[in-house]
Amino acid sequence: MKIEFSKAAARGISYGALAVATASGGSAYAQAPGVQDAPPPPTETAPIIVTGSRIVTPDLDTPNPVVSISEEAIEQSGLTNVASLLAQTPALFNSETNYDAAGSQARFGGAGVNLLDLRNLGPQRTLVLVNSRRHVAGVPGEAAVDVNTIPLALVERVEVLTGGVSAIYGADGVSGVVNFVMKRDFEGIDARAQYGLSDFGDAPSTYLSATAGKNFSDGRGNIALSYEYRRDGRVNFADRPFGRPDAPFFVRNPDDIPDDPAVFDEILLTNLGYSDSSRDGAVIVDSSFVPTFRGGGQPYDGGRFLPESGFLAQGGDNTPISYYQGDLQAEVASHNVNLLLGYEITPSIRVYAEGKYVASKAFTISQPSFDFYNFVSADNPFIPQAIRGAIQPGNLSDFGLPDGVLYSRDNFDFGTRNERINRDLYRGVIGVEGDISSNARFDVSYVYGENSFTFVSENYRLADRFFAALDAVDEGEFLTGTPNGNIRCRVDLTGGVIDPTFWNYGNTAQTFTPGANSGCVPLNIFGEGVASQEALDFINVDLRNRVKLKQHVATAFVSGDFGQYFELPGGPVSFALGGEYRKEQSDYRPDPISTQATDFDPEGSVLQDLALLAPEQGSFDVWEAFAELRVPILGDMPFAHRLEFGAAIRFSDYSTIGSTTTWKVDGTWSPVPDITFRGSYSEAVRAPNITELFAPRSGTFAFLTDPCSPVNVNNGTEFRAANCEALISGLGVDFDSFDFDSDVASSASLLGRTAGNTSLQEEKAKTWTAGVVLRPLFAPRLAITFDWYDIRLENAINTATLQETTEFCVDAPTLDNVFCDSITRSTDTGFVTNYLLQPQNVAFFETAGADMTIGYSFDAGSAGEFRLQGTVGYLDKLKFLPANGGTVDIDRGEAGAPKWVGTGDITWKLDNFELNYGLNFIGKQRRYEFDETAADPDLVDPQYLYIGSVITHDARLAWTTEYDKATFYLGVNNFTNELPSIGSSNTPVSFLGRFFYAGFTINTDDLNPFR
Repeated sequence: MKIEFSKAAARGISYGALAVATASGGSAYAQAPGVQDAPPPPTETAPIIVTGSRIVTPDLDTPNPVVSISEEAIEQSGLTNVASLLAQTPALFNSETNYDAAGSQARFGGAGVNLLDLRNLGPQRTLVLVNSRRHVAGVPGEAAVDVNTIPLALVERVEVLTGGVSAIYGADGVSGVVNFVMKRDFEGIDARAQYGLSDFGDAPSTYLSATAGKNFSDGRGNIALSYEYRRDGRVNFADRPFGRPDAPFFVRNPDDIPDDPAVFDEILLTNLGYSDSSRDGAVIVDSSFVPTFRGGGQPYDGGRFLPESGFLAQGGDNTPISYYQGDLQAEVASHNVNLLLGYEITPSIRVYAEGKYVASKAFTISQPSFDFYNFVSADNPFIPQAIRGAIQPGNLSDFGLPDGVLYSRDNFDFGTRNERINRDLYRGVIGVEGDISSNARFDVSYVYGENSFTFVSENYRLADRFFAALDAVDEGEFLTGTPNGNIRCRVDLTGGVIDPTFWNYGNTAQTFTPGANSGCVPLNIFGEGVASQEALDFINVDLRNRVKLKQHVATAFVSGDFGQYFELPGGPVSFALGGEYRKEQSDYRPDPISTQATDFDPEGSVLQDLALLAPEQGSFDVWEAFAELRVPILGDMPFAHRLEFGAAIRFSDYSTIGSTTTWKVDGTWSPVPDITFRGSYSEAVRAPNITELFAPRSGTFAFLTDPCSPVNVNNGTEFRAANCEALISGLGVDFDSFDFDSDVASSASLLGRTAGNTSLQEEKAKTWTAGVVLRPLFAPRLAITFDWYDIRLENAINTATLQETTEFCVDAPTLDNVFCDSITRSTDTGFVTNYLLQPQNVAFFETAGADMTIGYSFDAGSAGEFRLQGTVGYLDKLKFLPANGGTVDIDRGEAGAPKWVGTGDITWKLDNFELNYGLNFIGKQRRYEFDETAADPDLVDPQYLYIGSVITHDARLAWTTEYDKATFYLGVNNFTNELPSIGSSNTPVSFLGRFFYAGFTINTDDLNPFR
């Protein structure tokens, strides 16, 4: 798991007490508790709508804890990437930020996409809304929203609600909702410009925005136009200290093989590289299987081989592992245009419309292609003389090969596998709202969203062309026995099978026709940078993949109260009643060439570096009816200043899984005005998404460290050793001689299959929260909140990786489980030969913890005004059960899930100056998982078992002009330049390091800011 938590504190965070949105709009933002400029308002206030409810209510206290991040907090953070900002809140700690959307970390087609992950339960379980309405997805087949498409310039505040929202908003929100409340009825000009740069001189960040709005028709109408430009520059792994070849990483101790209980298994070593492979080639000329030469003919220094470490070596001519990581941050540029319109047809009826267009581009560099033990015939004219002279007759006969060489190579000079993405997102909202009577209002709206993008995956190799170009001969020597220096592809002279050997392709051409006009250009791999561009153009292809996502949402509801008929001692009973129709469509069309299978392997693609892909098309629709009730039982009475009960229910009918029901109950009790107790219980559902249901069967590659290998068999649960012996022996293989990691072929990337599962059913989440809000009347600018949450997700949909699948298989009490059924092992060797990765309803997740905040503000007279804010997140429980009867995996305290996370913030304002200081605290995290150390107590030196806690510091200074129209500011985040822990690239703080920024804002209610 990963972490990115290095930026400014999420200033202005508020847990529920004042997290509200005005029903009538306006540009005011909700401040943090305790930092408001006046005492808490009286009970009778303007109507508001709180995230998590459709009921208009005059109260500021909500039964569910709501985290609110204000417009001011966003600007003070200096961050223009909203995911990085929100990832600082404890609830969204593991959101997918820039690091996860770049290089080797990014999902296929996911460069530059930022997704929110609430409570560590995954982006697919986090419902992201804009003005309490759904937003079209950012990735194919899922509902997860790319928050980069939401314009910061229009955000009034962001509200985060845990649990219970499925009854209000529908599926996908079993862990909660993140609602972006946007500005409305904007008048005047708001403009901002900011530029930032890291202390390393990279990661340039440019942000420009301008919003102009005007009222018309005597204030009955309002129109606003907003434009926003954001650009973030690339950061490469090699641009950081941990990306240097001499950076230390944890590896298997070569002096502890197989395992001495008195010696630590994992140690730090530097100058690590991939064994027997280099950028210019590592060439084997005999059956020893040890490289003798580099590609150019120089002697090969293999360094120190590190057994049981994933084929790594220390020193020598091997390719450093740091070269392989690609980018830490993608280059992203976006243009975001929004048009907002509202008009009062009558004093009680208002129509509104929103239109958005986002054009964005992303580019990131990933790994190059690589080869292990490819065969090159001895008659290849590119072989350097020093290597040719070492080739002896029958030199590879032990492998059943003709005379020649084997080579391994990291093909940086062939071009890295990059990703370029162009995205176009359209979203429109049209609706009408108004009053039915003095006690009831209505809202009818329609949302259409479309996200179309093309992503070009660069420099993927066509297998038949690559091996054809690799098998080069001298034309004269091949035809007459007399060399003439004209180097040709052998298939052009034979028109036959490409290199018919066990080691290479061994198949007929599929993407070209051998012969004199085939276009095949001989490929020289002996040395770095020696291949001709013509040869690279012949073997490489850029894949053009297309995605189109569509969303239709029609919603209508009525809300109000029964005050005209009756009232309870606490006030009138409020209600909301409505219905919704939603349709989601996802259409992923991979490049046609990536859908072609090789003749000899229907699961393998003609692309050497990518498994067989298949188009993914799917859709579903759902009809829903919902109701909500709020009952103020008592009010303004002894020991019952406020006592309220609430409930909600939603009935859904999906075209995929049928009918579901979700519901919630909640309540608040204020015995006196100073204190409020609140709690809720809900049972929510999430329907499987399009990919989980309809993903076609495709090929995939994955690396595997077999849990049954001698070095790993004791590193699992108490059941692993016995299960592995039974599993391997049951295949007829001698378990005592089974050693996955000693076999070269078995350690290569394994080809398998992935697929959706139309038999999936909905997930079910049971969530309860309980909390208290303190706002003492003797200290009207002080607010303290404490909220506990507990979520249990049952029947959870989970797609295990190959590594997880093999481990879950043997770590369960019995081999009779769905994970063992997904793996095929050889009856000759015991190695995994094939597998199927498929989502299943086979898991449960449990998480629990607390959110705490304290806020206080005071006026110090001539010394200025002070605002103080502190937030703390405590993780009490985070568990995952892989299968019924399996062993619980405890993730709390492991990397990505620290027990404690906190932020602190102080703002001092004097005249036209404002100084802000913020800090972030990230608690210690285990470098290794609990089950690893439980089974292997000598795994690592205790000093390295934990990644230590860390504090980062931020500062911002702002000056506002005399007429309050312009503000100039500069700041620095992480000014002590905290960097990731040893052996890590993004934990516990991000790779970015110290970051400087400066900018200005102009904000005026006049369309001419200069008068």
